[in-house]
Amino acid sequence: MSLVTNSRKGAKTRTFFAPLRICVILFLCLSAFGFSKHDFHTSITRMDYNAKEKSFEVSIRVFTDDLESVLSKENGGQKFSVLNNDKNDPYVEKYIRKHFAIVTTAKQKKPYSYIGKEQEADATWIYVEIPCSEAITGFSLQNSIMLDVFDDQVNLVNFNYQGQKKSYIFKNEDKVLPLGL
Repeated sequence: MSLVTNSRKGAKTRTFFAPLRICVILFLCLSAFGFSKHDFHTSITRMDYNAKEKSFEVSIRVFTDDLESVLSKENGGQKFSVLNNDKNDPYVEKYIRKHFAIVTTAKQKKPYSYIGKEQEADATWIYVEIPCSEAITGFSLQNSIMLDVFDDQVNLVNFNYQGQKKSYIFKNEDKVLPLGL
């Protein structure tokens, strides 16, 4: 305990554990805002058309804790811990196939190869390759990743096709959008 003299009034004011006060104030402020890991739910996808291979190379970035939550929900509450060298790839692949696709004019999902996943800090990158030798005129893109779990989920797709670039934003009301360049 330290004593501080107030020069205006000549009175002594007691200051108890100033660092503890700061910690208590900080704790109360954080409690008011919650302890969530992140305040928003989003995924970012990059789709690049490889003309030589006639396929789209796709990289999908999601928050790892969100991916673990959605896998748990999709699999009867089973607990998931997504790591680089785990045995969860079949679950991740199944989920991505259900929620991400190029849809043809015949309303068919184009088949694709699941390449794998890679963890980076608090995010997980998921890689797929979608063969596509025909023109994409009239095709649509489905990206409903985590839209069924988080009301505020936003999925951004940066689409590069034959030198043209376009970005798409998917929300609950827009799970499938036309691919128009």
